Amino acid sequence: MNPFPEDIYTEPSDVDPNTLANLGPLTRFAGKWQSQATGIDTSPKAEGPERRPFIETITFDAIDPQANGPQLLYGLRYHIHITTEEEDITFHDQVGYWLWEPATGVIMQSLAIPRGQVVLASGHAKPGDDHLTVSATRGTTEYGICSTAFLEHAFRTDSYQIDITFVDDDTFSYDIRTMLLVRGQTVPFEHHDQNTLKRVAAGAPNPLQQIVTRQAAAGA
Repeated sequence: MNPFPEDIYTEPSDVDPNTLANLGPLTRFAGKWQSQATGIDTSPKAEGPERRPFIETITFDAIDPQANGPQLLYGLRYHIHITTEEEDITFHDQVGYWLWEPATGVIMQSLAIPRGQVVLASGHAKPGDDHLTVSATRGTTEYGICSTAFLEHAFRTDSYQIDITFVDDDTFSYDIRTMLLVRGQTVPFEHHDQNTLKRVAAGAPNPLQQIVTRQAAAGA
């Protein structure tokens, strides 16, 4: 049964401009987070799996409310930057959005990495949840995975899942399991990443809310 309204054009009215107040289960992400060499990456190499500790910084910035016709989304734009203790160069870089649809409870993570891959993963959650999970599968046209021709040839990504646990308001951990089919191997490889991060700065209001706040202060 189609869950969507017949009117696909009319946007919601009286939308609250304050994203930080409407992030639902994503609320605790807002701000800047860091870890030292507590992250562990397990990746495929010719000689066998390699485990490397890494240093990570993530920023989550509130964006203005977004509408797809009647669909209303609140969210955060994020940037992940990872280095290692051995080398002060980029080990991993990732950008994207975490989105929350209050009407349905759907949460989404989009991600893009500069090796030619994008993912849109989804799940469901409620405000106050301490555990979040989103996933995506190769070959689907909704919440899927798209890669370059080389990655499809050599390191095909069949599925992606991230499990997040909020330890407290200023600490969260994640566990990412990405199933790869590496060329020349018959058994899928589980590319595994995990880390725990601490908040080092609070999140700022989204641009529209900043405008509303300034206008209210000027009119006071």
